[in-house]
Amino acid sequence: MSDLTLAARHIAVEGPIGVGKTALVDLLASRFEGVKILEDVQNPFLEPFYRGKEGAAFQVQLFFLLSRHQQHLDLTQMDLFTHLVLADYTMPKDRIFARMNLDDEEFRLYDRLYHLLTVHLPKPDLVIYLEASVETCLRRIRLRGREFERNIDPDYLRRLKEAYNAFFYRYAETPLLVVNTDEIDFVNKTEDFDNLVQQIARARQGTQVYVPLGSG
Repeated sequence: MSDLTLAARHIAVEGPIGVGKTALVDLLASRFEGVKILEDVQNPFLEPFYRGKEGAAFQVQLFFLLSRHQQHLDLTQMDLFTHLVLADYTMPKDRIFARMNLDDEEFRLYDRLYHLLTVHLPKPDLVIYLEASVETCLRRIRLRGREFERNIDPDYLRRLKEAYNAFFYRYAETPLLVVNTDEIDFVNKTEDFDNLVQQIARARQGTQVYVPLGSG
């Protein structure tokens, strides 16, 4: 595995809350000396949003949109020939959450701003979409212990998973690797991580699906 290289120089990892996006980015960055682009989880409006405060959803989405936009602008200043860039989100993620969380009037305003800000942003060479059941995501959310996520609604996670599946079913903007993670533990089991890295290294054009042996 030590001589394995990645053809993609800009990789984005996607998936619903708790699926393991940041953990995978951390591991890949450590193995391949990559630069991490992590979304700002210190959004001051997240806790009021999870409590159901009126108006918090729109504030959450605007904060994330502007923060993610700035991070992607910073990407344009990087030399991707000498740096491997690893992000734990893609820009379309922002729109997926906005469509779920905003009412129609709020979404129309958000969507105008989204398209203005994202039209010229760089796209990744490869997107890795991590799948998992709602039960798996809830277990991983509990393990990481973020206070504002403690009472997350399982039905909200279920709807989010469906929204992600619908989006990636039609996805064709970049090469895509879909990974079922229910039966693997790439954080604590080196063999699982090594096998996943091999799949990432093989990913080229189109959509590829990796269902590890034993996955439901």
